[in-house]
Amino acid sequence: MPHAAEAELVSIIIPVYNAGIQLVDALVSAQEQTYRNIEVICVNDGSTDDSLAILNAFADEDPRFRIITKENAGYGAAMNDGLAVARGTWIAILEPDDWMDVDALERMLAFARSFSEEPDIVKCPYWWVKAGDEFGQQKLNCTYRGLVHPKEQPFSLEEAPELIAHHPSIWSALYWRAFLEEQGIRFPEYPGSGWADNRFLMETLTATDRIVYLDEPFYNYRATSPEDEDAFARKAPLLPFERWGEMTKVLNAAKVTDPGIWRAHIRRGFMYAGGVVGQVGEGYPGLSDALQEMFGSMDEELVLSDPAISPEMRSLFARIRGIECIRPNHAAYAAYTLGKGLHRIRINGLSATLQDVSRFFKR
Repeated sequence: MPHAAEAELVSIIIPVYNAGIQLVDALVSAQEQTYRNIEVICVNDGSTDDSLAILNAFADEDPRFRIITKENAGYGAAMNDGLAVARGTWIAILEPDDWMDVDALERMLAFARSFSEEPDIVKCPYWWVKAGDEFGQQKLNCTYRGLVHPKEQPFSLEEAPELIAHHPSIWSALYWRAFLEEQGIRFPEYPGSGWADNRFLMETLTATDRIVYLDEPFYNYRATSPEDEDAFARKAPLLPFERWGEMTKVLNAAKVTDPGIWRAHIRRGFMYAGGVVGQVGEGYPGLSDALQEMFGSMDEELVLSDPAISPEMRSLFARIRGIECIRPNHAAYAAYTLGKGLHRIRINGLSATLQDVSRFFKR
């Protein structure tokens, strides 16, 4: 039955490590939510800057803030500590350098209540805020806004595989806490950030057929600068292959056979592989083995029939797999790329799209 207004406590979990002054924006956005029945669980993951002082200042002012302080153990461990003490019916995730629109929870919960069947996940797109744009004055729609079209709601991932082909964006969602508990879903505990969101995304979306999608963004994601992205990529260039492999294991464990889901997952794999090859080159130690393992787990027909995979990456796949003849896809890839470009222009405008694309050519 529909949920009762304002009856459900929402637990907002914020994992904090050396967040700096941007932490204030995140905390204010949580504090000023128009939906008032919240608890804000701030997990201070061994910060060495003034993050703890900022957290304590908010907790002194607002009893809805709860502070957990622990030795540094990484993003996944911090999130798990938050989940362990959360009392809310719903779980929201807020990263300490991002912020939510003030009506985010109210709008998402109202959408959840509009269904006779309780959803396990309420998913939305998000605003992409480029590095240096502190106030989100030129924020862009994320790449999947306008592309998720389930036939009916609630739905399963099979109806909207687009959700796993892009940035994980696990924070632009609400999760029914009982669902996470029943499924035993927690974060992998890697050092640092560790891309712990990849497995969490796949585990949550494959574990239910009660997903609902509201195509309106309320979450403001501050992107890292191209320089920081490059530095991280060069520090751990093989990490994307490890995380993609873990996501593959989740799909296999869930016995997923739907070709649409696998195609979306494969596209994500090529996005990761293309980025790494472009960053460090094919000669990087261990990269050849990583490519062999990734490509060896992909369905050959799904790869060769997909217009989203560039001719260059298709050729690399063929060479790694030892395929002598592959079907050329230059025209199909050009048409696919044009379609994606037109979609981005529709949702963000020509000028903003050109500025966004140009940043990749300046790297």
